[in-house]
Amino acid sequence: MSSSNTGQSAGQLETRGIEPVPEGECNGHPQQLFWVWFAANISILGLPLGATLVAFRGLAIWQAIIVAILGAAGSFAVVGIISIAGCRGRAPSLTLSRAIFGVRGNIGPTLVSLMSRLGWETVNTTTAAFVLLSLCSILFGSPVEAKSAPLLTLVFIAIFVLLTLSVSGLGHATLLLIQRWATYVFGALNILVGGFLCATIDWSAVFNATPAPLSAMIIGIGTMAAGTGIGWANAGADMSRYQHRSVKAVRLVASAAFGAGIPLVLLITLGGLLSVGNHDLASATDPIVAIRDMLPTWMAVPYLITAFGGLLLSNNLSVYSAGLTTLTLGLKVKRVYAVVLDIIAIFAGSIYFMLIAESFYGPFITFISLLAVPITAWVGIFVVDLIHRHYYSPKDLLDVSPSSAYWYRGGVEWRAFGAWALAIVLGFSFTTIGTTEQDVWFRGFLSDSWLGHNGLGWIVTFLVAGGIYWVLGGAKDRRTALIEPAHA
Repeated sequence: MSSSNTGQSAGQLETRGIEPVPEGECNGHPQQLFWVWFAANISILGLPLGATLVAFRGLAIWQAIIVAILGAAGSFAVVGIISIAGCRGRAPSLTLSRAIFGVRGNIGPTLVSLMSRLGWETVNTTTAAFVLLSLCSILFGSPVEAKSAPLLTLVFIAIFVLLTLSVSGLGHATLLLIQRWATYVFGALNILVGGFLCATIDWSAVFNATPAPLSAMIIGIGTMAAGTGIGWANAGADMSRYQHRSVKAVRLVASAAFGAGIPLVLLITLGGLLSVGNHDLASATDPIVAIRDMLPTWMAVPYLITAFGGLLLSNNLSVYSAGLTTLTLGLKVKRVYAVVLDIIAIFAGSIYFMLIAESFYGPFITFISLLAVPITAWVGIFVVDLIHRHYYSPKDLLDVSPSSAYWYRGGVEWRAFGAWALAIVLGFSFTTIGTTEQDVWFRGFLSDSWLGHNGLGWIVTFLVAGGIYWVLGGAKDRRTALIEPAHA
């Protein structure tokens, strides 16, 4: 089947790496991006997010819906804003970031983004393998544990990463096609499972719930944003670089906000409904099992298939983006080989955490959640820069020598890099790092403030990074300033 967005077809190998896309191949439209973001967010793991709003923040369900709209859909509007840069510069997000931070200064944000991508992909992979083990337990009538069945565990990890490789490796055109049609299948399964979960809701408790104060809603918005759109922000331009030049910026923002927002708002709302009067889902160490236990046994099989599919659709997009980020670090290989390297890394990580390590989710998710602070700082600077930058020099984006317009001083744009570093330091000052209240690794000196106590340090990070960069004047590209800007 042909894809309307590139000179290639779905099923053909995308040979382009991080080099800007020629205008003749930029025929994409925002509806394609709508399905990409929709598919990446139909995972049933969105339910625990909504559960925390009700169980831990005490929100009434109408408050949870407002928080989901502002936090989840709103944060994906930021992803859409970064997509504008992809339409202007025709290159992946972290490649365009060279124009802001300098070809050397950009190494820091790129490394952080890659670690975050690989981290969440490992979470997806291990969770998917646990899903398949749980499915075997149902089908065979006895529990199947990872460490008691190492060969089966290896097979399940391999199945998931190979399925991911088959889509992410082939590239953009295949990704667009698979994400769209798989959305129909797994979206329908989500509706089916969600309908059965609705039967467990205590509706009288829902309608009688007491609203929480406004402060709890503000905290909830921050929690939802940090757990959804902020983590995807650095992938925005990766998908939009094939969009047609005539596409309006507002449509790019809408495609991300609505594409991700619709499934997230529905799933977060359902998670909140399930938690009224029952906090098991919000406090569960394994939300897959917690949700499975709410369903009749015969319904658990389609539920687990749904969970597996949602994780796979999210991983497809994440691994594709990680491959481009790997190339931005300077690795001189073809794009598909960069994807293979990322797949090998998450395969090895999943084996370690499932078969060797004593615990996984707590320490590991804590570590990769920490990366949200430098990523948020990068987003703040990138968005501010986008306000005045309408052109990215294709030649200079790929030139990592002192002759590049983006070399600045010693390869670093110090206003951007300095703002990024200062915002990270301040962000961690509001942060408490640990797996539990008892197991604290680090506590920032402002962590007991209202912002720190409620996990809103990332908002300070965003505002400080963008604010300092704005005050310092931003990275004006003098060599390309007179070239006619794009229309997006």
